[in-house]
Amino acid sequence: MFAKLALGSRLPSTIRRSNVYPASIRAYSQSKFPRPHGQSFVHRSELKQAKRIVVKLGSAVVTRDECGLALGRLASIVEQVAMLQNQGREMMIVTSGAVAFGKQRLRHEILLSQSVRQALHSGQNQLKEMTVPVLEARACAAAGQSGLMALYEAMFTQYSTCTAQILVTNLDFHDEQKRRNLNSTLHELLRMNIVPIINTNDAVVPPPVPNSDLQGGNVISIKDNDSLAARLSVEMKADLLIALSDVEGLYDRPPGTDDAKLIDIFYPGDQQSITYGTKSRVGIGGMEAKVKAALWALQGGTSVVIANGTHPKVTGHVITDIVDGKKVGTFFSEVKPAGPTVEQQTEMARNAGRTLASLDPEKRGEIICHLADMLTEKKEEILSANRRDMELATTSGRLSQPMIDRLSLSTSKLNSLAIGLRQLAVSSQDSVGRVLRRTRVANNLELEQITVPIGVLLVIFESRPDCLPQVSALAIASGNALLLKGGKEASHTNKILHQLTQEVSTREEVEDLCRLDKLIDLIIPRGSSELVRSIQRAAKGIPVLGHSEGVCHVYIDNDASIDKAIEIVRDSKCDYPAACNAMETLLIHKDLLRTPMFDQMIDMLRTQHVKIHAGPRFASYLTFSPSEVKSLRTEYGDLECCIEVVDSMSDAVDHIHKYGSSHTDVIVTENEETAEQFLQQVDSACVFWNTSTRFADGYRFGLGAEVGISTARIHARGPVGLEGLLTTKWVLRGEGHTVADFSEQGSMKYLHENIPVPQGNFSARPKSHQQE
Repeated sequence: MFAKLALGSRLPSTIRRSNVYPASIRAYSQSKFPRPHGQSFVHRSELKQAKRIVVKLGSAVVTRDECGLALGRLASIVEQVAMLQNQGREMMIVTSGAVAFGKQRLRHEILLSQSVRQALHSGQNQLKEMTVPVLEARACAAAGQSGLMALYEAMFTQYSTCTAQILVTNLDFHDEQKRRNLNSTLHELLRMNIVPIINTNDAVVPPPVPNSDLQGGNVISIKDNDSLAARLSVEMKADLLIALSDVEGLYDRPPGTDDAKLIDIFYPGDQQSITYGTKSRVGIGGMEAKVKAALWALQGGTSVVIANGTHPKVTGHVITDIVDGKKVGTFFSEVKPAGPTVEQQTEMARNAGRTLASLDPEKRGEIICHLADMLTEKKEEILSANRRDMELATTSGRLSQPMIDRLSLSTSKLNSLAIGLRQLAVSSQDSVGRVLRRTRVANNLELEQITVPIGVLLVIFESRPDCLPQVSALAIASGNALLLKGGKEASHTNKILHQLTQEVSTREEVEDLCRLDKLIDLIIPRGSSELVRSIQRAAKGIPVLGHSEGVCHVYIDNDASIDKAIEIVRDSKCDYPAACNAMETLLIHKDLLRTPMFDQMIDMLRTQHVKIHAGPRFASYLTFSPSEVKSLRTEYGDLECCIEVVDSMSDAVDHIHKYGSSHTDVIVTENEETAEQFLQQVDSACVFWNTSTRFADGYRFGLGAEVGISTARIHARGPVGLEGLLTTKWVLRGEGHTVADFSEQGSMKYLHENIPVPQGNFSARPKSHQQE
C-alpha cells in the first residue's frame, strides 16, 4: 500500500494538546452520537445523529477553473469541517484538486522557463508568443499533491485542527493486507482527533477500468473520487457521505433543460426515472457515477447527500446545513414513504385549487356550510381530543400559559366557528371572478379587472386548532389551494379536524417548506411572535402575511368617560389575555394621575389580578412603584400590562409609533375632534375610538373567518378574510386589434372610457358584448 501520513511538524500547542486525551474525546462523542453503524438513516432529520462523516469534494468544487484552486470555497468548507470535528464528530475528507493545482504550477514553470530562454536568445527583439504543451495528468498530480496538502494543513491550523494526508490506489482496497493497513491507519488518525484527507494517488494510478461491480456487488472499483468516497465510507462504517459537486443535487433530467426537477429524496428503485446529462467540466466522473457510487454506499449502510458546493450563497453553510437535517441537495434513502412528498402534495393542491376556483360560487358555499355542520355534529369528538392535548401540554410543562390558552377549545368557540363559517358561505357568493373595473379601451376593445385566487397558500400554526377550519373555509371560498402545517402540541385535535379538511402530513421542517418558492405563493403563520419571526427569516422569495407581535395600546384621554374607560380597559386586557388583540400597554394622560378615575382603574386591574409594570415616566411619579418595565415593546399575552404616562394625544401617538406593532390601538375620549385626529394620525392596521381592542377580529368585523391579522402595508391589512386571499388579473377582449392600429399612421384612437360595473357583476359574458 502507498499511504503517505503527513503531519505538521510545527503545530500550535492547542493542536498537540488535542491529541493527548483521545479517550475523553471518544467518550464525549460516543455520548453525543450514540448511534451504531449498520443501517442508513431513513429521514433527513436523523442526520443530526451522524458521528462519522465523509465529505467528498469534487473537482468542480476545489478548482475555480480547469487550472487553479477555489481558495474562498475551500476556506469555508474547511471552517465547517473543523466546526463539526470540534463538536465531537469524526470527519474525513476525500478531495480532488491535485491535478489542477499541479497543472497551475507546471504551466507557471513552463512559461517562466520559455520566457527566460526567449530573452536570452532574442536579445532586444520582441518576444514570440509562448505556448504551453499538453500536460500529462500524472505529472500534474505529482506536482500538485504536496502543495494541495500544505494548503489544507495551513487552513485547518487556523481552527486548531490537525490533518493527515493519505494517498490510495485501487490495489489498496483489493489486497487484503493493504486494506487492513489502510483501515488501521484511518482508525488511528480518527482516534487521535485528526482529520484524514484522502485522495487517489493520481501520480501512479492506472487508467480507469470498466465499473461493472458498481451494479451492487461487494466491491467497487476505485476509478475516481466518487467511487473512492463510497468505498471508504463503507470500509470505515461512516454514518454519512456528503458529496459536493457543481449542481444542486440530482435532477430527473439534465439540469437546465425544460421541466428539470431537483429530486429531494432518491430511492434505489427510482433509477429508471433519471435521464443523465454530460459530465462535469472538470474531473473524470459525472452524475451517473455519483449516483451509482451513492447507491453502493447506501447499500453498505452509509447515508448519502449530493449537494452543490460551489454556489456562493450556500457554500459557507452547506455541510452544516446537511448535518442539521435541512433540505439541501438530494438525500438518498432506502425507505420510501407511503404517501406523496411535500412537493407532490403541493402540485396536487395547486391542481385541486384550480378545480375549486372553477366551481360555481353556490357550490363552494355548500361545501363551507357542510364544514360548519360537521363542526357542530362532531363537537364531542373534537372537544375530547382537545382535552387530551390540554392534559399533555399541562403535564409536559413545555408550553407557556398563553400558548395553553390558545390551544383550548370550548363549545362556545366551536359554535362561533360554525356561525362564522356560515356567514362566509354567504359572502363567498361574490368572490372569485368578480369584475372590479371595466374600461372601453377603444371601439370593440374592452378591458376588465377581475378577482382571482392567489394560488397555493401555506398556513403554519401552533397551539391554534381553531385556525384549521377557519383557514380551510376561507381557502374554499376564495378558490385557493391550501397546505396546513399544524403544531405537535395540538396533534389530537388536529387529527379530528383533519377528517373535516386535509392537512399536510410530512416530516419536513417548517424552514424547508418555506424554501418552496416555486410551489407556494403565500405563507401565513399563526402563532407566537417567535414563530412568525422565524417564518419571515426562513421564507425564500415567498411573501409572508401576518404580524410578529400584538403590542396593542389603549390611550385614556383627559376628556374620557370614567365608566367607558374602565370597561374598555377591562375587556381589552382581561377578556382573553392570550389573544394578539389584547391590550398590552395602557397610556394615561398626565392630568388623570391622582384622580378618582385613575384610582378606580388601578383597583379594577388589581381585582382582575393583572400584574402592572410601570413605564419610566409613570415610575417617576410614584414613591413605591410596581416593577419597572424592561421594554415598552413587550407582548405579555397574560394578565400583565404596562402603564405609562403621556402629556397629550400627540404624545400618545408618538409613543404608539415608536413602541407599537401597528396592530390595534384605541383612544378613549368624549372629545370628537381629538378622537378624529387620533384615528387619522395613528398608522396601525386597526384604530378604534371608545371600543375594546378585542374587536380586531374577522368574525366580529363580519368577515365570517380570518386567516390572521396583517400589519403589512401591502396587499392586505388588519383582519384578513376572503378579500385578502384574492388577487386580480386583467382580461382584454378584442377583434384582431394591434398596437400598430393606434400609431400616428393608424386608424384607431384610444377611448379609455370607464364602464359602470353593476354590483355582483361577474366576468365571462357572451360575445354580444362588443355592440354595447
